[in-house]
Amino acid sequence: MKRNATAVWNGSVKEGTGKLTTQSNTLANTQYSFKSRFEDGVGTNPEELIAAAHSGCFAMQLSAFIGEEGFTPESIETKCEINLVEGVIVGSHIIVKAKIEGISEAKFQELVTKAEKNCPVSKVLNADITSTATLS
Repeated sequence: MKRNATAVWNGSVKEGTGKLTTQSNTLANTQYSFKSRFEDGVGTNPEELIAAAHSGCFAMQLSAFIGEEGFTPESIETKCEINLVEGVIVGSHIIVKAKIEGISEAKFQELVTKAEKNCPVSKVLNADITSTATLS
């Protein structure tokens, strides 16, 4: 399986603008710029997209591991915070809230740690991957 996305950038790094389009067209000519990346401008940015990819991948991987243990999650909510320092992504922290009938806290935390290390996006990031998780 291969997936793709396209970026088109016009102009200088600070004054220019770009457009991102994904293969699925979920993002179609979506705006990004220096201001949306480093200030409070309108549009998306690469770090936000990595955070979305990591939180989505992590949730699916955790769900798979939970299923392998014989449980079915009612819900898994993940929020990913990407930490960019001096132009380098140094960390990705995932905050997990889940509702899973019958699973113990210890088993849940074990599976969160397993997902932290094994989701495909975690594996591709050259950064410190951490998580905090609560079970309701």
